[in-house]
Amino acid sequence: MRCVLLLAVLLLMPRFAQAADDAAREAAKATVERQIDAFRRDDAATAYAQAAPAIQGLFPSSDTFVAMVRDGYAAIYRARRYSVDRIEDAGDAGLSVGVSLQDQDGVDWAALYSLEMQPDGAWRITGCRLLKVPGSRA
Repeated sequence: MRCVLLLAVLLLMPRFAQAADDAAREAAKATVERQIDAFRRDDAATAYAQAAPAIQGLFPSSDTFVAMVRDGYAAIYRARRYSVDRIEDAGDAGLSVGVSLQDQDGVDWAALYSLEMQPDGAWRITGCRLLKVPGSRA
């Protein structure tokens, strides 16, 4: 009987792990989408709340954070449209989220977000690289 129970547990473990992995990816995706949508609505507090504590430490208020994004990441700040393309593992406690964006001028961009799970279980953004898509009109 114990062998049957042990075998059942061993067979089901990968399914539970996959479900947890899928849930983590969905939560990370939701964090990125929440921030982009918040920028589009001029909701500085919600956009700022998606940033990891280390980022918040660099920008001690939502206003300074939003000013940095507006000046350096305009394609994200005012994305005409966006879509999450991929979510990948990035180290022990991290995920990378790839996003395709189009800015207000119709220029296409690719963003790669890095996220880490916080002690409270929430995913927060630790960085973002933004690149213009080759061949996109300027």
